[in-house]
Amino acid sequence: MAEGPTGSTVPRRQLGRHLKELRNRARLTVRAAAAKLEWSEAKMWRIETGQTPLRSLDVQAMCTVYGAPKDLTDALMGLAKETKARGWWHAYGDVIPEGFDVYVGLEEAATGLSSYESDVVPGLLQIDGYARAITRIHYPDMEEAELDGRVRLRIERQTLLTRVTDPPTLRVALAETVLRRPIGGHAVMAAQLAHLVYVSELPNLSIRIVPFGVGAHMGVVTGPFVILRFPVNGDGVEMEPPTVYADGYTGGLYLDKPKEVDQYETAFEGIWDAALDEQASRRLIAEVAGSYREP
Repeated sequence: MAEGPTGSTVPRRQLGRHLKELRNRARLTVRAAAAKLEWSEAKMWRIETGQTPLRSLDVQAMCTVYGAPKDLTDALMGLAKETKARGWWHAYGDVIPEGFDVYVGLEEAATGLSSYESDVVPGLLQIDGYARAITRIHYPDMEEAELDGRVRLRIERQTLLTRVTDPPTLRVALAETVLRRPIGGHAVMAAQLAHLVYVSELPNLSIRIVPFGVGAHMGVVTGPFVILRFPVNGDGVEMEPPTVYADGYTGGLYLDKPKEVDQYETAFEGIWDAALDEQASRRLIAEVAGSYREP
């Protein structure tokens, strides 16, 4: 099958939602459905959350247990074939963190991202030296070859910002702490902040800095997060539900319930309004970059 621009993540999530809805309509718990299918509950969870591709025969078995009509079963079996499509990031399968391929796929499919970071430059805006320093902090004993692979993955992700076809709109709010913490040393930070100034000129990218003087703001409560929005269909409805991703030390958290997304949307707008405007932010970034260059 030809490889699509969004890889397998979006159809996996769509299929998982449809199957979960069918299970709920059949009034079956995850445990009861797993027992009927002779699967583990963990497998059911992976399927319903879009964590794994599915065979058409597995979908057929689930639809039979759930009493789905033939036309819907056929449609979902066809969708199952799309879950096998592979995105470019699968080439980094040996170094990509567990579960992060889901996020990378969603990132590729998104038309808009709103990101708040309190401590580090977001991966989409990191230069090689900064990414290398961050990765080494997380994995101090990692072999150099694997570290190189992880850094290449992070840099490769950034091509979506300048791709020819429908690059996403990116709004990034950074706490001033991000600029002041010398990750990788002064030379690396000078180059990293110069890169932020450069990319802030892209037409689809806006960067705002939340200065220390603001005091308490919503970002203090939420911590770092990204809101991903997706293309709309002919009816003006997003093809994928808006999703919030919050990265943690032991793994990522995905939220897509409307109430949860609305709360984060409100929080982000509060952070965005509290920040300096783009021009003032660019001046502050350049000023701090200059301080790292001073002898």
